[in-house]
Formats: sequence, structure tokens, C-alpha cells
Amino acid sequence: MPIRPLPPELINQIAAGEVIERPASVVKELVENSIDAGARRIEVDIEQGGVRLIRVRDDGGGIPREELPLAVASHATSKIASFDDLERVASMGFRGEALASVSSVARFSLTSRHAGQDAAWRIEVDGGRYTDARPAQHPPGTTIEVRDLFYNVPARRKFLRAERTEFAHIDDLLKSLALAREGVDIRLTHNGKPVRLLKPARDEHAALARVAEVLGPEFPGQALRVEHEAAGMRLSGWVGLPTASRSQADQQYFYVNGRLVRDRIVAHAVRQAYADVLFHGRHPVFVLFLDVDPAGVDVNVHPAKSEVRFREQRLIHDFLFRTLHEALSQTRAGAAAQDALTPVAATATGAYEMRASQPMPSMPAWPQQASQSRLNLGVREEPLADYATLMGAANHGAPTTFAPRPAASWSPTLAQDPEQGDDVPPLGYAIAQLKNIYVLAENAHGLVLVDMHAAHERITYEKLKNGRVTANLRSQMLLVPLSIAVSAKEAAAAEEHAEALAEWGLELSRSGPSGVVVRRIPSLLEGADVAQLTRDVLSELAQHGSSRRLEELENELLSTMACHGSVRAGRRLGVPEMNALLREMEATERSGQCNHGRPTWVQLSLAELDKLFLRGR
Repeated sequence: MPIRPLPPELINQIAAGEVIERPASVVKELVENSIDAGARRIEVDIEQGGVRLIRVRDDGGGIPREELPLAVASHATSKIASFDDLERVASMGFRGEALASVSSVARFSLTSRHAGQDAAWRIEVDGGRYTDARPAQHPPGTTIEVRDLFYNVPARRKFLRAERTEFAHIDDLLKSLALAREGVDIRLTHNGKPVRLLKPARDEHAALARVAEVLGPEFPGQALRVEHEAAGMRLSGWVGLPTASRSQADQQYFYVNGRLVRDRIVAHAVRQAYADVLFHGRHPVFVLFLDVDPAGVDVNVHPAKSEVRFREQRLIHDFLFRTLHEALSQTRAGAAAQDALTPVAATATGAYEMRASQPMPSMPAWPQQASQSRLNLGVREEPLADYATLMGAANHGAPTTFAPRPAASWSPTLAQDPEQGDDVPPLGYAIAQLKNIYVLAENAHGLVLVDMHAAHERITYEKLKNGRVTANLRSQMLLVPLSIAVSAKEAAAAEEHAEALAEWGLELSRSGPSGVVVRRIPSLLEGADVAQLTRDVLSELAQHGSSRRLEELENELLSTMACHGSVRAGRRLGVPEMNALLREMEATERSGQCNHGRPTWVQLSLAELDKLFLRGR
């Protein structure tokens, strides 16, 4: 078959195959165009899940009459004009393919009135065939109608799902766009019935109300407010507490410069930040906004613009991990009790925020160049400890059995009676022990129930980790160096990060294009599978530029030690011992969950208790 140029209609249909996957893809392109046009109100009308009709109406800047044919032409756009513009894309769209692709697989019409014109104009495209622009009635702004999607591509139409499923994709898309554009009024109707009204948010409380409408009314009461800025990057938004996790990753929204993206670097950083507090198989909930210099992000790597590539991946990964890790480390049992009890639907102010009483630790100074950034092998750079030292550190200052301390070492509040009306600690005062498993305490809000083994396990675990941080590095030389075959990329990573790995007690040297030799390992990991450990570490280094596999393995060991060294269920505790446990929980990082991610405490308010007994009815 001879080589020949393709007709424009076929070119657009091929492009549509990459960009237009389903009706929700059309809505995404049209709504993003409205956002780029400066619209403050966007109305989306859908019929039959978007197959019969998609209509998007906005009050943006509009399109002049003479530019209407260009608006539906391939590779014509007002958003970039040079390669320098492409390097710093700040708009949602930039390729100039969307309208041409949509109009090639549907019956398409565009009606627009430019802000500086007295009349509106309308152009129609049917399967790639254009009509001349003609006058129309329309307020300032633009309306685009897409009818009979894929009518001329029946093979594609067969792959569409049921009407309800396709509409659900559209609804989810608009909710995700609404989170990033909180100042835009977005309205959605389906088959003539109003389905969703997302009013513009004028302040942070209104923005949180919009988040609650998307993620559910319970989310603000179980969320941490995150806001941090360093090295020209800014991360803001909300992250759910570990207790608000889900069985699937369906409520994770991450935006880069206002664009919703999926990125493996981001996913890896978030997963590591939650690794110490999340139950196995659970997924965190979050809405996060990362603002970076547009020149540091390549958005032209995916047809649907749903993926990006960071030029400084390691710096981005470290920034995200450290910020989220520090935020989660500040959560302590009882810290968010008052906020969690606030009715979310009424006030939408239930999100827990780092306040002056619990400031978020300052971040270390960040390097300006990626080449200066330190390899992130964990949140600490201090040496390890051996087993005996760690167990000594774990028991230092607080006996594992929670034996009563001398009166002089107790906090003054412990000697006060709750009935005297003095300030009550967040977890209150112990009143009883149930089945030698749970501690019952009374605080200002009602009843607190504590799983004493899970709580003490977290306390011991954190002390073990702190002991490891403050002790001297212990590593062990292998009697016979171990040669391991790895990929060329992993061998290069071993050579590049050899110094940082040695600081953690793992001494590696490259032994050829695709091989490494292990000479020394951390003493704490004696008996581990050295070959598998090395491959895991090098795999993460090669893929993400950082690795916490060494720390994770050590933490697993420390977690087991903490579990066996903690007070066991079935043991009788006295009231002073129970109060000591409550005070330790309030002072320990991440004490809301045990080492395995299970909750350590539950708050029952007086209102909830009254409801159980039908009081006030």
C-alpha cells in the first residue's frame, strides 16, 4: 500500500480515540475550556448519560466571530504561541485538539458572544463538516452542544457502559474539578433534573463545605489541615486521619497547579507517609494542592493530560513525604476530640488544624538545586541502636508495666479531681477498667474508651524508635561478601547512593554492569534475607530516587518488640496506672493508632450516650 497523507477528518478521529474515551472525557475538555476562559458560572446539561446530549454553558470571555472556525480546527489554540509557553503551561488546555476531536465524532455546535461584541454567533460541525457562522441569541459567554456522541463510530459506541455508569463518571469528574476551582459556580442536570449544585466558596469554611459535599459530611471532622511552603513549593489541603481510611483509593485528589493528576511519585510519597499509622490494605483520603513553578512540571506527557512529569522528582517526593509525615506525627489521642464532635453539616468547621498550641515542626532548609538534595532514606539521619540499647531506651522514664511513679514526677493535673471543675485533660481521668482490656475515662465531652494494649504498644514503639535515633550506629560485617545480580539501572543507583546507604549500615559496591557486592548490613537486621533486602532498596532507589525499605524493616522489628513488651490484655491496672497511660497517650506522636493502624481510643459524647437511652425524646 503506498504512503499517502490522511484526510483531516480521519486525523481528528484518530486524535479523538486518544482524547475522547467516554462522555466524561468530552465534559472534561469543555469544562476546562470554560475555566480557561475565566468563567465564574458553568452549567452542564446531560441527557442519557451524555450519549444523546452534552451541553456546557459558561459566562466566560467568549470567542470573537472571526475566530470561531479556528476554535474547531486542529492544533489551533489561544493558550500557547511558542515553545517557551509550552515550557510554562499554566492553563488547563494547550494542545488545540479537543474541539476538533469532539466535533469529528458527534453533531457539534458552538454558540459564543465575545465580551466586546454586541451579538453572538453560532457555528455547527457534523462529523467534521463545517457550516458558516451565523448570528444567534446568547448572553456573553459560550455554549457548546455535543449530540449523538460516536454516532459515526459505532465500534466506539459499543464500548460505552450503561447510562447510569456514564453519568456517574461525569458527576465524579465535576466534583474533582469543583475542588480545584472553589470560586466557580458549577451546576449539573441529568435528563432535565437538577443533580448537583456546587456554589462558589468565598472563604476557607465555605471551601471546606465544598470538600464535605464531595467527600462526605464526616470527612471534615476526621481531617487534618495541611499547609506548608519550602524551596519554591507549596502544599495545602486536607488529609484524612488514619481512622478515616477506605478499602479502596477512590477518594484521593491530588492537584498540581490546579490540575488533577495521577503520579507514581506522589502515590509513593503519600503511601510512605501513612505507612506507620495505616492498617494493612487501607487507603488514605486526601485533597491536596501542590503549587510549583510551571517550568518544573511537564504536563505534555499524556493525551488526556492526567499525568505529569516532575523535573526534580526526588525533591518533590521528599517535600511531600516530610510534610505529610510531620503532619500525621502531630496527631495525638484526644487532640481532635472537640472538633470531631462538632456537627459538620451545620458548621463545616470540623477539620483539625495545626494551631499555636500544637505547631507543626519547622521543615529543614531545602536545597535550591536537586543535585544538592540529600537522599531520603527516612525521616531521621541519626544512627541505629542494637537490641539491648533499644530495650533500655524503651523502658527509660516509663516502666513497661506502668507501675505508679513517685508523686513528684506526676503532672499537677493528675492530683486534681474532675469534679472540682478544673481543666480536664483531653482524654480525661480514668474511672474504671472493663474486662481488663479497656480503660474507661471521663473527659469534658463524655466517655472515652481506650484499648490499653494497643495504646501502650504505640507508646512503646515510639520510644523504641526514639531510642534508635539517639543511639550509636551498629552494623555487622558479613563473613563472606555477598554478590547479587541486579539490573544495570539498580547497579547505577547503588553506585550513586553508596555513601547514603553506608550511613544506614548497608555497605554496597558495584561489581560490574549489573552486579553489586554487599559487605556490611545493619546489626538490627541480622538474620534478614540480605539479597532480597538489597534488591528492594535498589529497586526503590532506581524508580523513585529514595528508599525507606531499611527503616521499614527495622520498624517492623521494633513493632514486634513493642507488641511483646507492652501491657497485655487481661492485666488488672490501678487507677494511677490508667491515668499514667492516658497522659502518655496525650504526649505520644501518632497515639491515635497502634503500630498496625488500629484505633487506640474512641470518644462517645453525651449526646451519643443520651441517644442510646432515648433521653430527651
